[in-house]
Amino acid sequence: MGEQPKSVEDIARPQTSTRDLDEVRARLERWLGTVLPPSAAPSVLHLHAPESNGMSSETLLFDARWDEGGGATDHPLVARVAPQASAVPVFPVYDLPQQYEVMRKVRELAPVPVPRVLWSEPSADAIGAPFFVMERVDGEVPPDVMPYNFGDSWLFDASPSEQRRLQDASIRVLAELHAIPNAEAEFPFLQFARPEPTALGRHVGNQKDFYAWAFEGRASRLLDACFAWLDGHWPSREGETVLSWGDARIGNTMYRDFAPVAVLDWEMAALGPREIDLAWFFFLHQFFEDIASTFELPGMPHFLRRDDVASTYEELTGYTPRDLDFYTMYAAVRHGIVMARTKLRQVHFGEEEMPADVDDLIMHRAMLESMLDGTYWS
Repeated sequence: MGEQPKSVEDIARPQTSTRDLDEVRARLERWLGTVLPPSAAPSVLHLHAPESNGMSSETLLFDARWDEGGGATDHPLVARVAPQASAVPVFPVYDLPQQYEVMRKVRELAPVPVPRVLWSEPSADAIGAPFFVMERVDGEVPPDVMPYNFGDSWLFDASPSEQRRLQDASIRVLAELHAIPNAEAEFPFLQFARPEPTALGRHVGNQKDFYAWAFEGRASRLLDACFAWLDGHWPSREGETVLSWGDARIGNTMYRDFAPVAVLDWEMAALGPREIDLAWFFFLHQFFEDIASTFELPGMPHFLRRDDVASTYEELTGYTPRDLDFYTMYAAVRHGIVMARTKLRQVHFGEEEMPADVDDLIMHRAMLESMLDGTYWS
């Protein structure tokens, strides 16, 4: 069985950075002077790193001030920064200019509430790593630590009608994103350089490469069996290739009055069938529900149910999601690789011990095993 946390207190954010924020603030201030007019005289007043969400790219919130000709103006901003190698990154590559371009184009092509991106800095010279800067949006994010469904969160405490409003509005974001026409032509830089003949094939092939890298040469018998299951249950029709957000979940969205106001975290964006996003969207909630059940917490079992998500998406788009068992397994496999890599980071920083069984790096091992033996689907 996969190792579950022994108590709620064991669910903590692992170390993600060794960056000196005071030094970053000073360097960021100097860099602003190179992208703004000479007379702007920019200053960075406050800078901090939020801790409630995210374990991959670093997010830095800062307040900047500069002169725009009519006096000093204040600007609440966000920098997304590629992680340091010393932080044992989750992903092998962090293409920040690509994330910048995805966000810019989505904002241009769809009514999806993506924050306005301002500058992209591909060099590490300015602050020690590539980064981009976007406008900061005010809102609330369903927390990951502790998960929103554990209780004592604004979403858990909301009324059922408010929760449903957030759910349906979030599914609408996926519908609007997937409605961008000619995604392969608009986002050719998101196509994986792999030999498989279809977008889904290339997506899964890329995940196999990610698995090999994330496990640092170790073999997971469980994930090998899951990939074999996917090969044996491949969809007969893959459907249209769309822009896939990749990390499509409510924890990557800011809300005001239970409506999305900022769709964030595009580092997993790719091309593929619609169901990749849909399955990830409801699976991540189920992952949190399983943990809540372990602690005998009530959770939110009425929220983000698979059938509800699929039927709402169909009502909005006219498209009937297909092969959801396949895509649910694929979401669980993708998340298993990410969770294992995160656990290896904790081992690296001395926060966890390396388990004797590599498969125990995967927190939801039991769920994957039940998918393989068929009991999950029944």
